[in-house]
Amino acid sequence: MSSCFFSIMYMMKMQGEETLQCFNRRTDSLKFIVFFLWLITAPEGRAGSVSRRLTVQTGGSLIIPCHYDRKYTDHKKYWCFHAKSAYNYCSILAYANETKGRVSVIDHPDQSFFTVTMRNLQNEDTGAYWCVVEIEGIFERDESEQLYLTVQSAPDVSVVNSSVSGQEGGDISVQCFYSSGYKNKLKQWCRYKDQSCYTVGRTNTSQNSSVQISDDGRGSFTVLMTGLRLTDSDWYYCSAGDLQAPVQLNVSESVTTEGSKRNRHYLYLELLIPAVVLLMVIVVSAVILRKKHNRNEYITEVNRVRASDTVSGNGSSSVLAENDVTYTSVIVQPKTEASSPVSVEDEVTYSSVHKWKPLNT
Repeated sequence: MSSCFFSIMYMMKMQGEETLQCFNRRTDSLKFIVFFLWLITAPEGRAGSVSRRLTVQTGGSLIIPCHYDRKYTDHKKYWCFHAKSAYNYCSILAYANETKGRVSVIDHPDQSFFTVTMRNLQNEDTGAYWCVVEIEGIFERDESEQLYLTVQSAPDVSVVNSSVSGQEGGDISVQCFYSSGYKNKLKQWCRYKDQSCYTVGRTNTSQNSSVQISDDGRGSFTVLMTGLRLTDSDWYYCSAGDLQAPVQLNVSESVTTEGSKRNRHYLYLELLIPAVVLLMVIVVSAVILRKKHNRNEYITEVNRVRASDTVSGNGSSSVLAENDVTYTSVIVQPKTEASSPVSVEDEVTYSSVHKWKPLNT
């Protein structure tokens, strides 16, 4: 009886262990499924957080630059939106180099960024946006940057002009506005490309130009850039706290610089033309001198021959000096029988005569 009881208890124990092992296996599978579902539905983005917060006035327009790595130059880019910040459910508003409705996207591959232009923005346009570069491959995640845009009747941070222009060596100023809630926030002027920032109350001198920011304490601060260079052309932004307002700066060559280049061009021509003329004169002079030299050598040779004849006692030399000399050459050509029935003894004489007048010494 006791042995039967222990057998039953042993069997129950074994079944319990098998049940526990089965439960553990199912739990592990469930954990994997949950993890997989989280992986494919979790919002994506750089570090999963908003990198830029922008504000714009209702009915206004906005231009947003999106930078990317140069290795993605040939990849597809697009601009996507979701009001609840869920990247995997965002709607693609437009691909690069196309316009759809109120959205235009233009790629600038030579500068490694694309710009998004949004027009006539309304309250329902408030939400999360992403700059996206498509990465091919099933298990490859797209490169993306998340931004959050708030459309307000009175924006907390804004600028009068989102695009400013200046000339090389000149100055530009940008006025940035902020609401009363941002009066005591940190104000900066930053460059998107390298995230170099200049702070209110400091005079910052970079390798390109001098930047000074002054806050009037009444809702605006002014950025002054002096000694502009062509390399200063880029995208910047005013910021107060965590809000930004993008600004594009275009620096062109100054009129003085262009005039200097034209003057240098004309100067080169003015120097080149006389040089060419001088070279031609030298070449022509050399040719004339060479001919004169050859003529003198000829006269010297003739005189040398005359002197040689005089020394040898040839009486005709005096005649050469005073009279013209006539040269004749005679060729005697016998006729053949085949050419004429006349006798073979008949001969024909050919003669050519020309007169030579000696050069005066």
